[in-house]
Amino acid sequence: MKTNGIPKIERVEPAAAIPGGEITIQGAGFTGGDHARPEVRFGSAAGSVLLASSNVLVARVPEDADSDAVRVQTGEASSHPFPIALGALIADNLNPVANPAVDRERNVYVTFSGQRGQKVPVSLYRVTPSRTVKPYVTQLMNPTGLAVGRDGALYVSCRSDGTVHRVTPDGKSEQWVEGMGIATGVAFDRADNLYVGDRSGTIFKIGADRQIFVFATLEPSMSAYHLAFHPGGDLYVSGPTTSSFDRVYRISPAGEVEVFYKGLGRPQGMAFDNAGNLYVAASLAGKRGVVRISGDGRAELALSGNNIVGLVIEPSKHTFVATNSSLYSLNWSVEGNALPA
Repeated sequence: MKTNGIPKIERVEPAAAIPGGEITIQGAGFTGGDHARPEVRFGSAAGSVLLASSNVLVARVPEDADSDAVRVQTGEASSHPFPIALGALIADNLNPVANPAVDRERNVYVTFSGQRGQKVPVSLYRVTPSRTVKPYVTQLMNPTGLAVGRDGALYVSCRSDGTVHRVTPDGKSEQWVEGMGIATGVAFDRADNLYVGDRSGTIFKIGADRQIFVFATLEPSMSAYHLAFHPGGDLYVSGPTTSSFDRVYRISPAGEVEVFYKGLGRPQGMAFDNAGNLYVAASLAGKRGVVRISGDGRAELALSGNNIVGLVIEPSKHTFVATNSSLYSLNWSVEGNALPA
């Protein structure tokens, strides 16, 4: 393909990333007449070029990326901007270990979990729709899983003592249940039953009356279970093991367990869009980020980034991505958008 000396971008994979993530740019004319190394720019910021040929570039997204578009520049010639969804940092110095949570007012909740048994000054933060970060709860030990109930309260698992706490919108916390082992992932079903993953191998089901049932048993996880409900009602569970070829499990409403997908590295937080595609914080074929898995089991890297532990996909084409230290916001239109919170 002739480009008249002007580079042309035809495709970017994946189409979303956070700073530190790597993208592959396909096109033509990426080497100028003087064979100078091309630049990849995200607004005014230049990304690191890791691999370069005339039609393929691999670049790392810089921390100061300031545009939802990427350009390739060779000498004085520049491609047209090509759209890409890039994460903007909205909070750091955090310690999430699972999905953040979003309430009806679009406040985002994220943890500072700490090492097991470590008491930290602030255990939960609330990020307002105006992106103001505020301390929310101080007294919880090792908060892990987060889920907003039908009553508008935030339910928080604590892996240090196997409890689940109910936190009201004004930040008041009370213990809701105990005896959950090493309580990690939490999720509500459509009937407002709460499911809690004990990483030692049990998924508990808790009714609104706080009666506790053993719903299913799985292989123990080395760090945490992560739970998400499919639009059809099945519960999906991920949990890293010592394997580099980990599974996502699907559990029917009757508690029947089957393997939905096998082949992820360290799968963690998950979310669904309303087309039934599953998004998992994991690595796929050595590439780290968020993996999209279709209902028929086809997997691809949908978002590139390191140390991602969870995500929330909103119906307004908006996504929050949590790493082990930060929270990012993206205008990311996933297929089918997401279920309402």
